[in-house]
Amino acid sequence: MAWGRSAAAGVAAGAVGVAAMTLAEKLEQRVTGRPDSYVPARTLERLLGLAHARGRRAWRRNLAMHAGQGALLGAARGVMAGAGLRGPWSSLLFLAVRLTNDQTFENATGVGAPPWTWPRDELVVDLVHKAVYAFATGLVADALASRSGPGPGQVHARLRPVRERDVGPPPREWSPRSVRH
Repeated sequence: MAWGRSAAAGVAAGAVGVAAMTLAEKLEQRVTGRPDSYVPARTLERLLGLAHARGRRAWRRNLAMHAGQGALLGAARGVMAGAGLRGPWSSLLFLAVRLTNDQTFENATGVGAPPWTWPRDELVVDLVHKAVYAFATGLVADALASRSGPGPGQVHARLRPVRERDVGPPPREWSPRSVRH
């Protein structure tokens, strides 16, 4: 799968991941009574130099940052899947990417604080919701990438199923399609 197609597939996968995360958040809020968080809206306002919004305008900004950030970040997971980084381990790696992205923007704008300073219950809720996003995004990205066959990393791994020292990449003329699934 080409880089551009992998990234585009990842954006679609990220949108699905955002939908799954939002559903999980709404279910959790019904159980816990936790109110909506407007951290995404506040972060967007700070990034763009916008005045603090309330009501419907704040809700729209929240949705724009929440959905936009998740969909765009999905491009990275799509590229991972296209390269052959697929499955739960890759989604776990992507979870770290998602958390790092959020924390970088939130802390750089002064909207958030480092997660180790949060109350533990808030930290657990955030980690669970971001894990739902990362794994849902990964499932879709992996499924879309698998339509093109194994990625280059998978081809390399199939050459030597057990990692050994000093094993170089396969020759350039080898394609992912030349190795059996």
